[in-house]
Amino acid sequence: MMQFHKIISTCFGIGFVGKGGGTLAAIATCFCWYFAFKDSANTLLPVTFTLAITFLGVWSSNEVTSIWGKDPSRVVIDESAGMCISLLFMPAKIYYVVAGLVLFRFFDIVKPLFIRKVEGLPGGWGIMMDDVLAGIYSNVMLQAILWLKIF
Repeated sequence: MMQFHKIISTCFGIGFVGKGGGTLAAIATCFCWYFAFKDSANTLLPVTFTLAITFLGVWSSNEVTSIWGKDPSRVVIDESAGMCISLLFMPAKIYYVVAGLVLFRFFDIVKPLFIRKVEGLPGGWGIMMDDVLAGIYSNVMLQAILWLKIF
């Protein structure tokens, strides 16, 4: 079972690349999101997918902390979940996906507005929730961009 959690928490091994693994996981998620949802008007599937990744991420990242320690850099499922949240309810167009990536990485790295505080939550919740919050902030910004018809 631990092997399963290692595979999930590292996004199929992306977390093992070392420095830049989080960015690489976010980029991989963008590609998957774009190709999975570019021709879909269905919003239930992206929401279900995002919720599944988020809760699976909490579970798996919580499990691997017993061998890798608190908030290990190998765990990148949090970036994948946050990136999905960034793109929820947005048209799967290249410019929104790229803007979502830039906004998400900004919020994830800078950690403004309580993002750093939620890292203190225990186990997998602390690992995941800062990226969930960064994804929510990114999504709010993207929704404003869409509403204002900037792109």
